[in-house]
Amino acid sequence: MSTDALADGFGRVATDLRVSLTDRCNLRCNYCMPAEGLDWLPNAEVLTDDEVIRLVRIGVEQLGIEEVRFTGGEPLLRKGLVDLVRRTKELAPTPEVSLTTNGLGLQRTAHALAEAGLDRVNVSLDTIRPDTFATITLRDRLADVLAGLAAANDAGLAPVKVNAVLLRGVNDDQAPELLQWCLDQGYELRFIEQMPLDAQHDWSRTEMITAEEIFDLLSGFDLTPAEEARGSAPAEKFVVNGGPTTVGVIASVTRPFCGDCDRVRLTADGQVRNCLFAREESDLRTPLRSGASDELIAQRWRLAMATKLPGHGINDPLFLQPTRPMSAIGG
Repeated sequence: MSTDALADGFGRVATDLRVSLTDRCNLRCNYCMPAEGLDWLPNAEVLTDDEVIRLVRIGVEQLGIEEVRFTGGEPLLRKGLVDLVRRTKELAPTPEVSLTTNGLGLQRTAHALAEAGLDRVNVSLDTIRPDTFATITLRDRLADVLAGLAAANDAGLAPVKVNAVLLRGVNDDQAPELLQWCLDQGYELRFIEQMPLDAQHDWSRTEMITAEEIFDLLSGFDLTPAEEARGSAPAEKFVVNGGPTTVGVIASVTRPFCGDCDRVRLTADGQVRNCLFAREESDLRTPLRSGASDELIAQRWRLAMATKLPGHGINDPLFLQPTRPMSAIGG
């Protein structure tokens, strides 16, 4: 292990950086934020494009970051996104660059993002039924998301990955049709257990659709564990009906994979989070704007990672949700 690596006290090394570019979103998914939205970060607190690139460059050049994923909120709302992707791909060593998005603006940006060097895209989509989509997101925009997925595929951002959350009594009966649709389109579907990261703090373990329930819902398909090693990937992957397409299940709650975690997060306002569920953050924006050297910022970043806990603690009776919701953390 390099002495310069983003290592914690349990032998894990972070090489995957998730960068939130905004806390704003143009959907209102009811498991994420209230219908009226949230109090957005003031523009002055959000990192500029140059500040984002400087921190990413420090991560790549000095701290061993190999993968960069731009997230939100909704990262396609960030006007400089294409240029941020291009500048990130110009770093040496060149990191893999991906995007997690709701897909609304993907139809008009997919080709530009691909030309800028984007390697792949993950699109959040919980249903292919327009009425259910409107129920979950409070927006009648399913057609735009489907067009965005098609554009991403056409632009060569393959395999296009689809992330879905099943909600009890809302879309849990639609798991088989969503998987079949992804198989037909050539997209790679991943079901994600709903996590306690909603702004309303309404998450309930008893209402969450578990991984075991997901497998039961997909019993009509022949699912075989994928031969490739899972490594630090959050999804357990299964070959569907003999392949070649796979489906993944991310069971953050019932099958935690904290012991293999290689991720670190940077919020839109320049705070390091060493765990998605961390209740403490480390400020990089202040030293960044106060003239600190790259070396000093890198050292602060290493110290932030050194205090990472062994696990997220969701299953601890004393667990408390992070103060920030998912939309303000970045996935």
